[in-house]
Amino acid sequence: MLLERIEVGSFAANCYLVACPETKEAVIIDPGAEGGYIVKRVNELSLKVKYIINTHGHIDHVGSNEEVKKAFEAPILIHEADASMYKSPQASLALFVGKGRLTPPDRTLTEGDELEVGTLKIKVLETPGHTQGGICLDINGSLFTGDTLFMGSIGRTDLPGGSYGQLIESIKSKILSYSDETETFPGHGPPTTVGKERRYNPFLT
Repeated sequence: MLLERIEVGSFAANCYLVACPETKEAVIIDPGAEGGYIVKRVNELSLKVKYIINTHGHIDHVGSNEEVKKAFEAPILIHEADASMYKSPQASLALFVGKGRLTPPDRTLTEGDELEVGTLKIKVLETPGHTQGGICLDINGSLFTGDTLFMGSIGRTDLPGGSYGQLIESIKSKILSYSDETETFPGHGPPTTVGKERRYNPFLT
C-alpha cells in the first residue's frame, strides 16, 4: 500500500493519498484544504484517483472536494447521514471560513460497504459520535479514523450531531475490536496503533 499523509489548512487536518502499488489506482481521503497542492502531489506520484472519500462532513475535511473532483473526475463519497451537511454552512462549519453550500456527494456509504482500488480493499465502518455520519475506513487492515479517534484523544462531541456516549461506544465496538498491532491514521495528528490507544488513551482506560 502506498500512503502519503498531507497536513492541510488552518485546522491542520490530515488528507491521505492511499494507492495500490501495482496499478497506481488511488483514493483521496478528506481533502479539506490546499486542493492545488493535493492535486500536485497526486500528479507527481502518477496516481489514478478512483474515489474521494470524506470521513465526515466538516469543512476541514471536505473543503477542497470541488477542486480535487474537477482535477480527477472522481466521485465524492460520504456516509448517508452526513450527506445533508453539504447543503448547510452551519452544519458543515463552512460558515466559519466564509463558504456557503459545498459540492454535493456523488454517492453515499453505509456500514459494511466495500470498495476496490486496485489491490486495496476498503471497508466502511460506521462510527458515529463526532458527527452522526462519521466513518472509519479499513484499508487492507489499516484504519483511517477521521475525527473518531486520535493519538491520545478522541473527536470533539460538542458540535451539532455530536454525542460523547455514542463516540465512545463506536470506538470500543468497532476500533478496539482490531488487534493491537493495527495501524490507525487519524484526521488530525500523527498515526498510532490500536494497542497504544487501548492502553494509554485517557478516554478509553
